[in-house]
Amino acid sequence: MKLDLTKTDKNYYAAPANPVLRTFGTYSYATVTGSGAPLGPAYTEAVATLYRAAYGAKKLAKAADQDFVVAKLEGLWWVESDAPPLTIPREEWHWKMLIRLPEYVTADMVSGATFETLTEGESIQIMHVGPYSAEPETLSRMDAFMQAEGLTMNGRHHEIYLSDPRKSAEATMKTILRHPVRRISA
Repeated sequence: MKLDLTKTDKNYYAAPANPVLRTFGTYSYATVTGSGAPLGPAYTEAVATLYRAAYGAKKLAKAADQDFVVAKLEGLWWVESDAPPLTIPREEWHWKMLIRLPEYVTADMVSGATFETLTEGESIQIMHVGPYSAEPETLSRMDAFMQAEGLTMNGRHHEIYLSDPRKSAEATMKTILRHPVRRISA
């Protein structure tokens, strides 16, 4: 039986319509890092490279009787500016695209991408339903929650793409938005 992390780790792959605080441990990923507009040529090639690496690791794991379903595409996003991120042209965005891997996948099983671990710890998580262009509204709700709870960002903006934009209507696309946070010192 194949391991499907999206079904076995609901804390990670599910979120309510309103912001909640959750804690995440350390997870392994295949990653590629770059910059430029989402869906631009550099991004598109990087994602293709990432999937080749994830399916290569899957093939090796399956040969060792540890088959798994390749997990959802994820992304960490940031800008190199103090300006509000969404005011920066998309061509200047930086990203690290990730695919989460089972615990039994090792660095030597990942070829063509980087094998990394990530620990986000305490984080705000929410389900965004709709097009990516409507995310600012959901992000505003996350910011209000952070302020009300006395929290501040403690890592990069994280997105988990539950829907494939090539196959889903924009209005029904589901994306988990996550912000690692820490308590503001009194």
